[in-house]
Amino acid sequence: MLSICARADEFDDVLADENINFDDYYIETPDSGDIECGLNTVSLNAGAVPLPVADFDIAGIMLGMDFDEVKFIATVDGLYTERPKNSVVYSIHPDWKYNLDYECRQQKIYAPAALEKCINSLARNRGVLYASELHLVRDVTGETIDVFFTSNATDNVVWKIVYHNDTDEMEGDAEKFENQRDKKTMYWWQNVVDKYGAPNAGATRWASSDNSFDPMMTAYSGELELIDCGKHAEDSALNAQHAQDNFAAKPYAF
Repeated sequence: MLSICARADEFDDVLADENINFDDYYIETPDSGDIECGLNTVSLNAGAVPLPVADFDIAGIMLGMDFDEVKFIATVDGLYTERPKNSVVYSIHPDWKYNLDYECRQQKIYAPAALEKCINSLARNRGVLYASELHLVRDVTGETIDVFFTSNATDNVVWKIVYHNDTDEMEGDAEKFENQRDKKTMYWWQNVVDKYGAPNAGATRWASSDNSFDPMMTAYSGELELIDCGKHAEDSALNAQHAQDNFAAKPYAF
């Protein structure tokens, strides 16, 4: 596991690296996972057994893969390509961003643009700026895959995959369009069951156990969500702890 526990005072000379151009970095706050991972319980159906959801894949992409593996597998055969704009999203965990904001302001950097560049420079130099999302498209069918990664604290691996197609979309209100959508829907669900087998938790969920923090997959009309809330929670906890341990507090004397 990659360590990100360097003390802040080891980096006084790189508070604002003027040689880094962040125009090529699309930086956003990472997905909190609050909605998906807010489930209180997941219950296996009567008589159902746990499924090896950690071994499931969506277009070859699996939970736990690292960023480079995903990019290679997703695009090697040309089936999917990276979306034209901002295909890779970079993030800084909020606890680390608050730390770095404090350090930059202690160096009298207050102007918003300069402060942002200082934070991003520090984050990149310390290994806490990471690729948090990869967005893929299949132009011929309109399918999309959004892949979400943990931070470097847990090796920058996949914790969530969201697949989407046009199954539920209608071209108009006429009866023929509704008929076409219904047929697409039947085709979609049959293909899902053919690939993953019957759900074992309700009618649309495949679960590893009764613990909602273990890997699970949920299907919707034209959408799949494969997720590992446990890995996401582990990553969040480690970042919070490392950020607390490495906060550059003033050397108070009392």
